[in-house]
Amino acid sequence: MPVDQGLRLAESVSETRQWDRLMELARIGAIPGDGVNRQALTALDRQARRLMIAWAEEAGATVSVDDAANLWFRVEGRIPGATPLLTGSHMDSQPAGGRFDGIYGVMAGLEILCALKDSGLTLDRPLEVVAWTNEEGSRFAPGCMGSMAWAGTKPLAAFAETRDAEGIRFADALAEQLAAEADLPRRPLGGQAHAYIEAHIEQGPKLETEALDIGVVTGIQGSRWLTVTITGASAHAGTTPVSLRRDAMQATMRAIAALNTLTADPTDVLRFTVGSLTVEPGSSNSVAGMVRFTIDLRHPDAVVLAAIGDAVAATVAEAALPCVATIEERFSAAPLDFDADLVTAVREAAETLGQSWSLMPSGAFHDAQLVAGAVPSAMIFVPSRAGISHNPAEFTSAAQLAAGTRVLAAALASQSRVTN
Repeated sequence: MPVDQGLRLAESVSETRQWDRLMELARIGAIPGDGVNRQALTALDRQARRLMIAWAEEAGATVSVDDAANLWFRVEGRIPGATPLLTGSHMDSQPAGGRFDGIYGVMAGLEILCALKDSGLTLDRPLEVVAWTNEEGSRFAPGCMGSMAWAGTKPLAAFAETRDAEGIRFADALAEQLAAEADLPRRPLGGQAHAYIEAHIEQGPKLETEALDIGVVTGIQGSRWLTVTITGASAHAGTTPVSLRRDAMQATMRAIAALNTLTADPTDVLRFTVGSLTVEPGSSNSVAGMVRFTIDLRHPDAVVLAAIGDAVAATVAEAALPCVATIEERFSAAPLDFDADLVTAVREAAETLGQSWSLMPSGAFHDAQLVAGAVPSAMIFVPSRAGISHNPAEFTSAAQLAAGTRVLAAALASQSRVTN
């Protein structure tokens, strides 16, 4: 697509329409403090999807759903049979989430469909906007189930017996969702695409701190999730001498202190988090007999991530003595580099539109991480106020969101041309 057509498409993006629709969606599942609780495969999720479907049809898109309940909006291109361009994100939220995480990427894609209609432009390739199922993983773990199933990373059946906090099976919730959308055409799970570009709020402070408009995302840092169980012996807090105790809580405190030393990074690139801790018997007058805690370890360098992650077990075991420590690795993902040509396309789109930008990795997971295994992929970030996300205080201005959508539109347009 010629540059002037890409500019025309970007110029047709409506800041007001996009913002007003985001605010209308935010009322579905609204919680105090401008937050949203709209989790995957719930009645609120279905209500939000129906609203998006109506807007997509108004924009002239055909709507379909696949076996993972990924929701698709498609406008045809000028060249019959050309592989499509993809954009999108997710519509589900954290239990106490914000108004922009995930849903902005879907809305940005929808706004581009509207801009195509308003401008009268037609891309060479079809454009498809997708809302991936259960990216957050807050109701059914792990997250990114829809994009994993679509990309072939993991079969959909692997998630069937996963249960939420109320004991509902993922397979049953998915069946209920698909039944509610039985009026929509069903498309096969998976497929081919020319490129995938996902827009998202940064969820960090870099862009705001540096007064930049656009994050040109180069990749996603790797991660390792571990569960540590430290076993001692429960005893009476008033009668058992400290010298004779095998106190799992004290051992845990020593272990976490040792891990803080292990993961100390003067460059502040490595991320080490203990996010959950369970104590048994959990009584104020009993010595802890067992403590279980989680570790979230992240770094963009695979060598560093492997070295630090592999050192956790020995570090914890030594610090926890005389208690016994066991380590379970629940999840790992290698660092990912996005497609170099698409990263360049995003950067050039930002420059063409006069937006300031910076190359940066993503510290958080996104569906693009899974899609990249099947389709050349990239991401665009827009600023997050104070770097806050997964929180009702999450905020990005209408102008910042529109700037990101315009860059997305121009980047997608640059990938539309079909050559023989």
